[in-house]
Amino acid sequence: MILVAIALLATLPAVLFRLIGLRPSPILDAAVFGLAILAAGFLLSWGAEAAEQYISQGLILAAVALVTVLPEYAVDLYYAYQAGRAGPESQYVHYAAANMTGANRLLVGLAWPLIVLLHWLKDRHRSIDLAPANAVEVGFLLLASLYAFVILFKGSISLLDFAALVAIFGAYVWRVRKLPKTDNPDEKEEPGPAAALNKLSSRAQWTAMGGLVLVACAVILAAAEPFAEAMVGTGRAFGINEFLLIQWLAPLASEAPAVSVAVLFVLANRAGNGLTAMISDKINQWTLLVGMLPLALSFGAGAVSALPLDARQSEEFFLTAAQSMFGLALLLRLRLGVGSALALVGMFAVQVALAFIFRNDEARTIATLTWLAWAYLVLAGVLFLVNARQLATILRTAFVSPSGAIGAASLSDSTPAVDRLPR
Repeated sequence: MILVAIALLATLPAVLFRLIGLRPSPILDAAVFGLAILAAGFLLSWGAEAAEQYISQGLILAAVALVTVLPEYAVDLYYAYQAGRAGPESQYVHYAAANMTGANRLLVGLAWPLIVLLHWLKDRHRSIDLAPANAVEVGFLLLASLYAFVILFKGSISLLDFAALVAIFGAYVWRVRKLPKTDNPDEKEEPGPAAALNKLSSRAQWTAMGGLVLVACAVILAAAEPFAEAMVGTGRAFGINEFLLIQWLAPLASEAPAVSVAVLFVLANRAGNGLTAMISDKINQWTLLVGMLPLALSFGAGAVSALPLDARQSEEFFLTAAQSMFGLALLLRLRLGVGSALALVGMFAVQVALAFIFRNDEARTIATLTWLAWAYLVLAGVLFLVNARQLATILRTAFVSPSGAIGAASLSDSTPAVDRLPR
């Protein structure tokens, strides 16, 4: 339990700062409260991981993905709430959209490839193969990604979108609630807090898991507001574009626990579970996080309100949706290989580099966002056409057939050219 103690100690400075109202500087505030959010995320992940023995694998992976990303929710919903209080012309509207699009693009462009490349470095496996039942995750991510284009067409995220996206997430959880556990003879239990909790009695385990969750949630709620404001202040102090800082740096801290859990899955010879957790993470952010923004904004405004997407935010959202479609297209054979990972991270690096190059040129920024989005969509369209049969099978399994009905051979009879790399 040494790691739990270290995580709890890491939250203490933030708790102290919050109780006495201490704010020495934006930079120190960002470090102190960011560290607390990171530590709280790990506490949440350990509690959720320990519950794996009591819940079906599909449901626990969905729960782990949701719980470990709560820090991201707290920060982004704070921006949305402040946007409601300050009005539709407030910069907080842009901050809320920036944080949401950045978090979603980091997952697909950086976290997914990281899991694949780590698996390759560890075992020299050129791809991570998913179980046939994981067609459910792929199918629901496709549904959520298609709905994103409805939002894009409307130019705003409303409470109607909240209802639709929550319904998609609810249907996804219902679908995965009884997915079978994968049979992995090489699986080993990694030492750590979750393993230590599993050695306790059932009552002690539930008490410990509940305690971890309560403490972590309290810390996240206490640290979200000062961390979010500190990120804005840090950008001003260093003369860094606040939008880019909130879009890329803030999600790195809030997403770190979720990515760390996926990395531990890979190290425990459960790479498929690690990738599944990252896909589930994307589903809940692409549904619940997006849908809850207008809810938080409405609470802040004291009236029913929608989160508007201006010209810049529309193209940011377009690029995020297009990247999701490309990532999905690479998963149609229920595998993600080294070549696919390099394609994802390469295109992600291009978009981040261009964002910083044109950070002071709004017109060129919008143009690059548009062209990058169309590049993603063209590539995705080609892959969807090539893998039309696999797409039909995934849709049938996700929405019609019992979970796990796909035969593995039908989805892995050939390897995309992008993954034909030497060992």
